[in-house]
Amino acid sequence: MNATTYGLDIAKRVFQMYWVDPNTGEVANRKFGRDDLITFLAQRPAGRVALEACGSAHWWARKIQSLGHEVVLLHAQFIRPFVQTNKTDAADARAIWTAVQQPGMRTVAAKTEDQQAMLSLHRMRSLLVKFRTMQVNQLRGLLYEFGVSFRAGRVAGLAEIRQRMAELEEVLPQTIASNLQDQLRRIEGIEDDIELLEKRIGAWQKREAACRAISEVPGIGRLTATALVATIGDAKTFKSGREFAAFLGLVPRQNGTGGKVRLGSISRRGDPYLRTLLIHGARSVMFHAKVPTTWQKGLQERRPANVAAVALANKMARIAWAILAHGSAYEVGHVSVRPA
Repeated sequence: MNATTYGLDIAKRVFQMYWVDPNTGEVANRKFGRDDLITFLAQRPAGRVALEACGSAHWWARKIQSLGHEVVLLHAQFIRPFVQTNKTDAADARAIWTAVQQPGMRTVAAKTEDQQAMLSLHRMRSLLVKFRTMQVNQLRGLLYEFGVSFRAGRVAGLAEIRQRMAELEEVLPQTIASNLQDQLRRIEGIEDDIELLEKRIGAWQKREAACRAISEVPGIGRLTATALVATIGDAKTFKSGREFAAFLGLVPRQNGTGGKVRLGSISRRGDPYLRTLLIHGARSVMFHAKVPTTWQKGLQERRPANVAAVALANKMARIAWAILAHGSAYEVGHVSVRPA
C-alpha cells in the first residue's frame, strides 16, 4: 500500500490540506484549525507531508515528524509555477501536493530547535548592528551641521568624540551638548548587547563539533561557522558542494538559448546574510593570509578583487559542505579526487 502524500499550506490560524486517497482515488481539500490539524495527523497512518519553507515551517516539520509522518519542505519559488488558478489557500495546498511529486524536486532540510535558536541570535545581532550604524551616522551628521567632523571609522570616530568632549561642550549649543552624552550612552548600550550576543554565539560554536570543524577553514570564523551550520541544517540535503554554493547564490547567473549560454553576475539567491559573511571572510583571507595558496595567488593576479573574493567565498562554501557532509576534518593542501 502506498503512503498518502499531503500538501499542507500553513498560516497562523487557518491551515489547508490537499491529498488523494491512494485506495479510493478520492480527492480531499480541507481546511483545519491548528488543534484540529494536529489531531487529524495524529490519527492518520504514516504518510508524507509537504509544506512550504516559510514562517513556522520548521516548527511544524518537527511537530509533524513527532506524529510519525515524513516531512518534506519545499522552497516557495518551486511551488508557485504549479498554482493553476488565482492564489488561494486551496490552490496553494494543491500546488504543494503537485510540486513535491515532481522528479528531482529540491527540498529544504528541517532545522533543529538549536539551529533555529542560533539563527535567531544572528538576526538579533544583525539588527543591533544596523541600529548602532544608524545611531553613529546620525551623530556624525548632526555634529557636522555645526562644523564638527571626526576621523573615519566607528571606533576611531567615537574615541575622538569622547576625547574632545570638553571642546564640543563649548562649541555646540547647550541643547545639543546636553544630549550628546545620552546618545553616546545609547551607542554603548547597543555595543554591550552585541558583545553579549556574540559571546552566546561563541559558546554554541564551542559546543558544536560541526562548527569547530569548519572553523579550521581560513576565512570562516565564529559568526560564519555558526550561521552556516544553523542555515544548512543537514548537509546531505545537497548533492554536492557546487549545489550548496548555488543555493547561496555564489555562482554566475545563466541565460542561454539556441545552444549558447551566457554567464552574468552572481545569482544572489539564497540567504544574503550568510553569503555576506562568506564574502567578508574571503576578503580577509585575500588581504591578511600569511601564506596564500598558489590557486589564490593566480586568481588575484588575473581577476578583479571583487570577482576573486566571490570565487574564494564559493570555494570556502564547498569546502565547508564537504567537511559537514562527509564528517571529515579540514586538510591544508587537500586534493579532491573524483569517485570512479
